Amino acid sequence: MVLRLRLSRTPHPLGARRHNPRYNIVLAHARTARDSRPLEVLGTYNPIPTLPVGAEEGSRKQKEIQVDVARAKYWLGVGAQPSDTVWRLLSMVCISA
Repeated sequence: MVLRLRLSRTPHPLGARRHNPRYNIVLAHARTARDSRPLEVLGTYNPIPTLPVGAEEGSRKQKEIQVDVARAKYWLGVGAQPSDTVWRLLSMVCISA
């Protein structure tokens, strides 16, 4: 069965947040639904730019990407196929396969 690295929308404790998306970077089977239970969660992605913690007010906003690099490299080496968006995010974190 084909394994894919892809994005999964994270649930919010207060219910759906329409204009505040956050995603988990997950390993899942290719034919499962987007929000079904993943095999492993490899990281998080916040697509809305925010100021980094402790930054000055005039500094540049950044999107938050956190990835477990060792696990991502392992799954790419085993043959997991990243989606286009995850491939772009991994290349931003300097992971290539």
